[in-house]
This record gives sequence, C-alpha cells and structure tokens, in this order.
Amino acid sequence: MAKNGKRALVDAAAKARRRAVSPYSGFRVGAALLTRKGDVITGANVESASYGLTCCAERIALFRALTDGEKDFVAIAVVAAAAGGPMPCGACRQLLAEYAPRAEVWIADSRALNSIRVYTVSELLPAAFLDVPNK
Repeated sequence: MAKNGKRALVDAAAKARRRAVSPYSGFRVGAALLTRKGDVITGANVESASYGLTCCAERIALFRALTDGEKDFVAIAVVAAAAGGPMPCGACRQLLAEYAPRAEVWIADSRALNSIRVYTVSELLPAAFLDVPNK
C-alpha cells in the first residue's frame, strides 16, 4: 500500500481512538483494519473494572470484521499516545495470527502519526498456536 494509504489507515485508527472507553487507565487505543476489498473496520479499547474483561482495540476491530463476514485482511493500524506507538498484547497477536496472518501491523504514536513502524504478524508472534487437534 502506498505511504499515503498507510497514513490514511493510521488516521482512521487515530479517529477510532477518540471512542475508547478507558475510565480506569485513561489509556486510549484505536485500531483500523483494512480488508482486501478496501473496507476499513475500526475499533477502540473498552475497559472493565474487572481488568480481565477489558478488550483491546485490535480485537474489537477484528471481531467486528469477522462477524461482518470479512476474512481477508491487508493491514491493521494501532494508535495510542505511547512512545513509538502501542504494541499489540499477546492475545491480540494470537488472534491476528489465526485470522489475519498475512496482514501487516502498522504502529504509531498518536502524537507522531507520520512515524509508522511496520511489522508482520509472524514477526510479532513467531511461534503462534495454530494447530488445534481433532478440529
């Protein structure tokens, strides 16, 4: 994807970040998932007082896309106010490995949106758990 395309997806994630529900940490994260068809599906983190129930922006965007029938993803952008940008957690990496293994992961600090770090899913989770016996 062209550089301006990267910036457009990062901008969509930055916009989604404004809808984060983070009353406990105040750490607002936005994600934007690009499908092969060119559609963009966004998500923002939602926190719970029971921290284990909190859901990351990446998973919300991915779950929205999957439940809308999308299965082919090009990239996901993740944006938050964090030095170098927010890295996906282990759960998000695992789900990306399962459902978006060929997608690039674009990371940006919301205060420096032109500085985009690019990873492959396999770089972020090199030995993903993908084989389920007796499936």
